[in-house]
Amino acid sequence: MAQISLTFPDGNARSYEAGITAADVAASISSSLAKKAVSATVNDTHWDLQWPIKADASIAIHTLKDEPQALELIRHDLAHIMARAVQEIWPDVKVTIGPVIQNGWYYDFDRKETFTPEDLATIEKKMKEIINKRDVVTTEVWDRARAVKHYQDNNEPYKVELIDAIPGDEPLRMYWHGDWQDLCRGPHLQHTGQVPADAFKLMSVAGAYWRGDSDRQMLQRIYGVAFLNKEGLKKHLHFLEEAAKRDHRKLGREMDLFHMQEEAPGQVFWHPNGWQIYTELQDYMRRKQRAAGYQEVNTPQVVDRKLWEASGHWDKYQEHMFIVEVDEEHAREKAINALKPMNCPCHVQIYNQGLKSYRDLPLRMAEFGSCNRYEPSGALHGIMRVRGFTQDDGHIFCREDQIEAECAAFIDYLAGVYKDLGFETFEIMFATRPEKRVGSEESWDHVESALENAIKATGHPYTLDEGEGAFYGPKLDFKLTDAIGREWQCGTFQVDPNLPERLEATYIGEDGAKHRPYMLHRACLGSFERFIGILIENSAGRLPFWLAPRQIVVASIVSDADDYVREVVETLKAAGIRAEADIRNEKINYKVREHSVGKVPVILACGMKEVADRTVSVRRLGEKQTSVQELKELTDQLSKEATPPDLLK
Repeated sequence: MAQISLTFPDGNARSYEAGITAADVAASISSSLAKKAVSATVNDTHWDLQWPIKADASIAIHTLKDEPQALELIRHDLAHIMARAVQEIWPDVKVTIGPVIQNGWYYDFDRKETFTPEDLATIEKKMKEIINKRDVVTTEVWDRARAVKHYQDNNEPYKVELIDAIPGDEPLRMYWHGDWQDLCRGPHLQHTGQVPADAFKLMSVAGAYWRGDSDRQMLQRIYGVAFLNKEGLKKHLHFLEEAAKRDHRKLGREMDLFHMQEEAPGQVFWHPNGWQIYTELQDYMRRKQRAAGYQEVNTPQVVDRKLWEASGHWDKYQEHMFIVEVDEEHAREKAINALKPMNCPCHVQIYNQGLKSYRDLPLRMAEFGSCNRYEPSGALHGIMRVRGFTQDDGHIFCREDQIEAECAAFIDYLAGVYKDLGFETFEIMFATRPEKRVGSEESWDHVESALENAIKATGHPYTLDEGEGAFYGPKLDFKLTDAIGREWQCGTFQVDPNLPERLEATYIGEDGAKHRPYMLHRACLGSFERFIGILIENSAGRLPFWLAPRQIVVASIVSDADDYVREVVETLKAAGIRAEADIRNEKINYKVREHSVGKVPVILACGMKEVADRTVSVRRLGEKQTSVQELKELTDQLSKEATPPDLLK
C-alpha cells in the first residue's frame, strides 16, 4: 500500500497508508482526540473525518472547541436536522437546499400550506428529539445515474435538478443523518448528538424563488441561528432585541424624521426634524472640508450618455443607471441621458476647464453630489440602502509624489470627523493589486507603498486585504463599529490613474510637457442618508445635543406658568438653542413620556415654584433624576452643548 506523509500544525510529520481517513489519523494520536474530533483541515480545505486522504498533505484535527470549524459544522448539521424534522412531520414536503449563512442557516421547502409560528415551535421540538437520538452521520460517494434514480424514486425533483447543475468532475456526496438522507458537499459532524440542543432557534419564514428565478416555484425559506452554547444564543438574541430597538426606521417614525412611500421607491421624504439633522450635518461637513483645503463645486444631475461612454460607466454600470430619453427639438433621434450615479466624471470636466500646471496640484474638489442608482427593490432598506442619495464626495487631482501626503492628510481629516460624530476608533482595510489590473508593476509598487507609508505615519492600525483593490489602483476602506458591535464600511480612499487617462485630464509638468494627474476618490461619510441611519442606530436615537433636531421642550406644569414657559423658550432661542414650548392642557407626566419617546434630549418643567424662583426643573433623556437650575446657568451650559464640535475648538 502506498505511503503518504501528513504534516501537523506543530511541524511534525507522520507516515500513513494512502486512503486513511481523518478519523483514523485522530485515533492514531490518542483515544481522547478520537472521541472529541469533529472534522479536519486538509491542505486548507475543511475535511470530513470520513473522507479518505490520498496524497501528502498538511492536516489539523478539530474539536468542538475550534470555533470557526465547529460553528460551520453545527449550523450545517442543523440545516439537515431541520429538513429531516420537517419531512418527518409533513412527509409530502419537498426539500431543496440548506446552506450555512452568517450566524446560522436556512433551508428552502416546497409545501402547499404556509409555515406558521406554531409550526416553527413544532419543528424545533422535533429537531431536539433527533439530536437526542445521537444518530450516526455517514457519507458515500455515488455516481450520477444512481443518485438521479434515488431522487426520482423518492419524488425529490429539486435534488435531480441540483445534480444536473453540479460540474461533472465534482463527487456526489450522499449524507445520512440516521435514516434521513441529503445530497451535500459536507463536511458534517459524526452524530446528531454533537449538536448543542440548547444553542439554536428557528427565527422566521420568508418566500424565496427556486434558484432565485421569479419565473420558478415560490418556496418557503426557514431561517435559524445557532451557536456553540446557550450563552452564545442568549447573547445573539439580546443583540437582535437591541438592534430592533435601534432600528432607524422605527426611530424615524417615533422622532418624525422621514418616511418612504411606494410612489418613490428608494427615495427619502425628509420631514422638518430629519432635515434639521441633515442640514446640520452638511453644514458641519462643509466647514470641515473648507478647513481641509477643498473647493466646493456642483455638477449636473442629468448628463449625456457620451460622457458615460467615455468614462467607461456606460458599458460597466449601465444596469444601475436611470436612463432619461428626451425628444430634442429638430433632432432625428431621442437624446439619451442618464441621472448621474456618481460624481467623478463630472469633476474631471471641471478640472479640464483651463490649463493646469504642476504648481496647481494638489487640487482638492468636493461636492455634496446628489446621485441616483438603481437598486433592486428587495435590496432597499429604509434610508440605509436607497436609490437617491447625496455623497460627501471629493476628488483630489495630484502628482504621483503627492499621493502619500494627501492620503495621510485624509486619514487625519476622517479621524477627526468620526471622533466628533461619536466614533473614537475605526478599522482601515488596505486593498492591494488584483490579479486583473492595468498599469505597470513599478507604478503599483510606488502607489501601494505610498498608501501604506501614509497609514503608518498616522499611527492607525490596518488590515491587509490582498488582491481586493480596483483594477486601476489600490484603495483604503474605513469601517466603523457601532455601539452594539456591528461594522459599517463608510469612508473610502481610492487611487485612480485610469479615469484621467480616459477623459484626457492633463497638467503641465516642471519639464514643460503634458502629464496625467492621479485622481484620488475619497469620501468620509459615504452618503448622508446611510450615515444618518448609522448615527440614529448607534445612538439609539439619542443624538449628540448639537445634532438633535429637537433640543429642548419647555413644558408647563400648570397653565399659570404658560407665560414663563414662553419666556424661557425665547431666552434659549436667543442663545442659539432649538427650543419649543408645550403648554397643552395635559399632565406633566404625559408630556414627559411623549417627548421622551421622541428622543428630545432635555425637557424643562415649569410650575409656580419655578416661576417664583426664576428656575427650571431639568430632566435629561435617559436619566430618572431631575435637577433644578437657574435659567441663566442652564442657558450658558446648553449653549455650549448646542455648538458643533468644530466650532467649539
